[in-house]
Amino acid sequence: MPKTLFEKIWDTHAVGLTAGGTTLIAIDRVFLHERTGAAALKRMAEMGRPVRDPGRVFAVMDHIVDTRPGRGDSTLMQGGESFITETRAACKEAGITLFDVNDRDQGIVHVISPEQGIVLPGVTLVAPDSHTCTQGAFGALAWGIGSSEAEHAMVTGTLRLEKPKTMRVRFDGVLAPGVTAKDMILALIADQGAGGGAGHVVEFTGDAVSAMDMEARMTLCNMATEFSAMTGLIAPDAKTYEYLAGKTYAPATFDDPYWASLTSDEGANFDQDIVIDTSAIAPMVSWGTSPEHTIPVDGAIPQGPARAHEYTGLNAGAQLAGTPIDVAFIGSCTNSRISDLRRAAKLLKGRRVAPSIQKAMVVPGSLSVKRQAEAEGLDKVFTAAGFEWRMSGCSLCFYAGGEGFPKGARAISSTNRNFEGRQGPGIKTHIASPETVAASAIAGAIADPRALIRGNEAAK
Repeated sequence: MPKTLFEKIWDTHAVGLTAGGTTLIAIDRVFLHERTGAAALKRMAEMGRPVRDPGRVFAVMDHIVDTRPGRGDSTLMQGGESFITETRAACKEAGITLFDVNDRDQGIVHVISPEQGIVLPGVTLVAPDSHTCTQGAFGALAWGIGSSEAEHAMVTGTLRLEKPKTMRVRFDGVLAPGVTAKDMILALIADQGAGGGAGHVVEFTGDAVSAMDMEARMTLCNMATEFSAMTGLIAPDAKTYEYLAGKTYAPATFDDPYWASLTSDEGANFDQDIVIDTSAIAPMVSWGTSPEHTIPVDGAIPQGPARAHEYTGLNAGAQLAGTPIDVAFIGSCTNSRISDLRRAAKLLKGRRVAPSIQKAMVVPGSLSVKRQAEAEGLDKVFTAAGFEWRMSGCSLCFYAGGEGFPKGARAISSTNRNFEGRQGPGIKTHIASPETVAASAIAGAIADPRALIRGNEAAK
């Protein structure tokens, strides 16, 4: 019988059935971070349960680490330093590879795992972070888990799972200038709802996906969790293997027949199929308190849940473009890679953020991305435009009791969630692409990046 990519990975990793009827799945990689890693390793040590294979487990300081220049172990989060020092000690005791605060390869887990070749096509990879699905862009089965599940995976090398359903989302057509992978996934969620992928593994396919580079594919898979999917994935191709070639943890070659088999067979059955006309997608911006509350930047706000309108202060029928913003943020595991920074910097070059902007920040996804951006002079473009240039980390993707925006501020952000208080008390977050963040920061209000893109093209 023809199989989907997901089914091939699942069948390859299925160890057996448990007494309860769930499947025991072999886990190839486990990634920890400092917010939960130390606690998991400490509990294991207290129970006398060692890490089964330390070579398959990695950890990073990314969630609560400070991103200000000159950082050390101290953080703005109360008690944050303990998370960092305890994780460092626990990783050393367990023999786990740690990307420490100022390690040259430090960064957000879902950024550095691909950079290092830790994620590979056909592997199973888990981490106590819902955006682990980002790494499905490499044809891996990667998903977020809880801390107790991380312990189980480290001790046994397996996890118990109910087999999810499958969904294929095909993006047909060519992206218009100024429209990105971020806009594609937001358009899908807006069309199908934030619960549209519940209970499914989503495979993204189509001409538009094939045309994407690996960083755009990571952005697309990143927000599968906002679609309520277990994970998202994309079949590996020549671009995938070219990206991974020479990475620290990648194999010398990808000539094993297993690599070649990692694609959905012709005639494979999916439980659900969705087709999106990519050419019709515009730059998207959220207006409410869920990623499904998203519309084209030049659209009018629809009638939504009363609480969403109340929290954001935006009424149905009003134009979203022109809504004043107070702060701007470029970063997160969704949009903090070098291509994201290049595109935003292209619009910011020779321009300044509006005087009304209280704070604008760029947080690279890894120290490797930071070095590359600085080598290209992107940091100078950002700082000349009025953005702060930071060290790498999760930063203000979420508010962990440390650094935050001014209370009640309206933010335009390249992050993945616009929940109430996600970026701080009373913060009204509008999620969008890096280009839209840049254009809005310049305008001092939510703005369509296509006008600046056309202006740049005309000036050539």
